[in-house]
Amino acid sequence: MYAIVEISGKQYRVEKDMTIKVNRIQNSDDEVKIDRVLLYVDGEDVLIGQPYLENVTVTATVMGDVRGKKVRGIKFKKRKNYTRTFGFRPDYTQLKIDQVTKA
Repeated sequence: MYAIVEISGKQYRVEKDMTIKVNRIQNSDDEVKIDRVLLYVDGEDVLIGQPYLENVTVTATVMGDVRGKKVRGIKFKKRKNYTRTFGFRPDYTQLKIDQVTKA
């Protein structure tokens, strides 16, 4: 059994007891309910939302904020002796999927 959910404009395939990293969400709670479910599959039972399913919810526990690997970029102009290197580390929120329920 798995579901495809939308979190912060991105889609993730989630299953029970799975850990995912999503873009950082501002949430003070320890538990998150995700109601933007696009697809639900349980064996032969397949439900597709138009655009979202109303009777399927995903419950996740917030495990904390983590930082990703450093992403490096470079800018340069040929023949002008100009080079600039920059980088950043994106912030993620780590979620542990507790249950996928169909009402």
